[in-house]
Amino acid sequence: MRRIPRGRVATYGQIAVLAGVPGQARLVGYALSAVPDSSIVPWHRVINAQGRISTRRSEPGAGVHQRMLLEREGVRFDAAGRTDLDRFRWTPR
Repeated sequence: MRRIPRGRVATYGQIAVLAGVPGQARLVGYALSAVPDSSIVPWHRVINAQGRISTRRSEPGAGVHQRMLLEREGVRFDAAGRTDLDRFRWTPR
């Protein structure tokens, strides 16, 4: 995940494939939910396959922080809360 550049996102499934556990997007989500907000791991750059933020916690406004971090990096969201994966998805070399 540290290879995901600013202003780009990856999906949970994409990270699962890169980690050698294809089909385990949920496992990636569980692992990321344990990463503290203050971590140097760019957890906020990983979103779901629909281009939406999957909230890390059940508290109100839980996805707001992640969206704010992504928007600061230039990632844009539509009125439905989706980002254009064709435009913002990171493609590793």
